[in-house]
Amino acid sequence: MANSLITPSIIAKEALVQLENNLGMANNVHREYKKEFVKVGDTVSVRKPVKFYAADGKTRVNQDVEEANTSITVDKQKHVSWKFSSKDLTLTVEDYSERYIKPAMIALANVIDRNGHDLYKNVWNHVGTPGTTPNGFASMALAAQRMDEMAVSTDMRKAVLNPAAGYAIAGSATSLYMNGVNQQAYRKGAIGEIAGLETFRSQNVANHTVGALGGTPLVNGASQNTTYANSGDTNSQNLVTDGWSSSVTGLLKAGDVFTIAGVYAMNPVPGEGTTGKLQMPYLQEFVVLSDVDSDGLGNATLSISPAIITSGPYQTVSAAPADNAAITVKTGTAATTYPQNLCFHKNAFALVTCPLELPDGVEFKARETHKGLSVRVVKQYSIDADDDIIRLDVLYGWKSIYSDLAVRLAG
Repeated sequence: MANSLITPSIIAKEALVQLENNLGMANNVHREYKKEFVKVGDTVSVRKPVKFYAADGKTRVNQDVEEANTSITVDKQKHVSWKFSSKDLTLTVEDYSERYIKPAMIALANVIDRNGHDLYKNVWNHVGTPGTTPNGFASMALAAQRMDEMAVSTDMRKAVLNPAAGYAIAGSATSLYMNGVNQQAYRKGAIGEIAGLETFRSQNVANHTVGALGGTPLVNGASQNTTYANSGDTNSQNLVTDGWSSSVTGLLKAGDVFTIAGVYAMNPVPGEGTTGKLQMPYLQEFVVLSDVDSDGLGNATLSISPAIITSGPYQTVSAAPADNAAITVKTGTAATTYPQNLCFHKNAFALVTCPLELPDGVEFKARETHKGLSVRVVKQYSIDADDDIIRLDVLYGWKSIYSDLAVRLAG
């Protein structure tokens, strides 16, 4: 029996299946902003939840409602294209997929995942020892503990580890007296759920190179705090510092994490009264959002997150930094590269894909959208080269929606 001609709709549907099957990071994040995206154009505006504190006594205490929004810009278009003969379109769907569609979608899925892993640069919670590969339950428990301390919901917790950490932790499971777990770990290197984190392995985990560093960095000026109203949309601010080595290019890199002496983290859940939040037993960590150079006097202004908020339901720190408070970089040794394993709640990050327009003047075209993913296929004949040319496109954007729901586990 002759094979049926493969249609653009068949190719688009198969491409969408293969794309979803080969995504790692992207299959474990929030993907439900697509409908809103269609309504508002190339940017999704996402409203952040409002926080209140519990007031004391019988008398009503009015609280101002402070709402903030963040946006996702869909600005990345990636494609794979190839030439083929008309005869190839008479292959079975399975053969055509194995020969062309699956390799194309693997390439696209890897690029999408790599872009997602780059969001580590917005995550300030940092545990583990840079240069030491996580290798067991205790390593994963560090991330789980921090998520507990940050009041992250225990459902939909994920971890994506680089191969070194993934195999080391899978190997540690073989010593456990749990038949299903150790058999999977031994035979397939599968990881499963560790410390409440559904754990995956990926070659796309990002590496971070620490800035050049140098000097004895200090906060330059007291009272460098802000309010939620002034920082809510981005949860960021500038911090003026000094004491660095002079005239250093790449002093700090986007993604470097540091602490400030005397500035402690606060439990994010509001407590009783305007100062009712619980102070945590560790210093608040801050992430540098863009590369920083020092001037000739060793001064540097850092763009950081989270914002330094000292009161109210959105309080992030125990107190504003004191003048000359010491700054300690936590991400590792200067100019050294470390893997950035990510542990996160599903809602920490969002991926939006947009259905691309179908071009006029082309008969062989189709678009498929499902579960927050969208793929477009277009084929056209090149009269100059006497070739059929096909391309598969995706248009998408990534965003850290709630960075406080994520933790970096150093590798």
